[in-house]
Amino acid sequence: MKLAIVNDSQPAREVLQRLLEQRPDCELIWMAPSGSEAIDLCERQPPDIILMDMVMPGMDGAEATRRILARHACTILIVTASIVHNTSKIFEAMGAGALDVAVTPSSNHPGEVAEFFRKLDQVQRLHSPSAPEINPKTTGAIANRQPAQKAILIGASAGGPAALASLLEKLPADLPAGVAIAQHMDSRFDDAFISWLDNQSPWPVRKAALGDSIQNGQVLIAGADRHLIFNSNQQLTFTDRPRFAYIPSIDLLFSSAAQYWRGALAAVLLTGMGNDGAKGLKQIREAGHLTLAQDKATSALYGMPKVAAETGAASEILPLQEIPLRLIRFANSTPS
Repeated sequence: MKLAIVNDSQPAREVLQRLLEQRPDCELIWMAPSGSEAIDLCERQPPDIILMDMVMPGMDGAEATRRILARHACTILIVTASIVHNTSKIFEAMGAGALDVAVTPSSNHPGEVAEFFRKLDQVQRLHSPSAPEINPKTTGAIANRQPAQKAILIGASAGGPAALASLLEKLPADLPAGVAIAQHMDSRFDDAFISWLDNQSPWPVRKAALGDSIQNGQVLIAGADRHLIFNSNQQLTFTDRPRFAYIPSIDLLFSSAAQYWRGALAAVLLTGMGNDGAKGLKQIREAGHLTLAQDKATSALYGMPKVAAETGAASEILPLQEIPLRLIRFANSTPS
């Protein structure tokens, strides 16, 4: 795979270069010290994967990400010195389509190097994703305490944070439905994402806990450490298996809802690379529920929704700005 490095720090570029030299499956084709230079190099020699820093003089990494992905179908892995101090820029870049984030590794820190290679492996696998086998296995005993109601399930990956914020802000706070979301996210980063999304949304947003039920006017987010699924009591629980390229699995959340949810259900597959969510979305459609996928024109990365469209998993393909209106009609409709 052809890779490029965009980082204004020469020591950081050298460390990343040495690490990539250890990988026979990686070919470093260029390095750039600024976002503007990276854009020019992409025009002449587009890579498969870009390791993109966030803080650079002139054009920052978030803006460079937006401009590059508007013209090229490459994958961007954010590699920056500090995740905590660059939260806003990271979410801006992920909203534009960056796939994941890793700390710039130190050559004398084995843990950081291992984590960097793990993230690199993940983004490489998403270029040739294989469909996972879906076999939810719940853990823990859950009490039956919540009656069925209308539920909205949303799955998203690269470009998802911005798409989710745009969607949720258009849903009225008194909508008679509850929401559960599976967003591909680094496990060290999900608390910051949930807090950020809570600030963007008129709905209260929090991380799903064991035994939670879908409730009107509330958004529950799957944590990034385990898969979130429904059990036979229509409550939310977790499973650690199987291990897919990304946790939480959208497919597992959708599949478990198709099996266990007894009320009205709508499922939405938003922007993202790979095919996670399409199989579960199709199961929801086959169970007689509403299934939506984001269209190509408004997707930061038209991977997951494209598979949903091509396999017939989505009953409707809509621009992002029309999805909230469709969900409002769903929530306010009278059961037939």
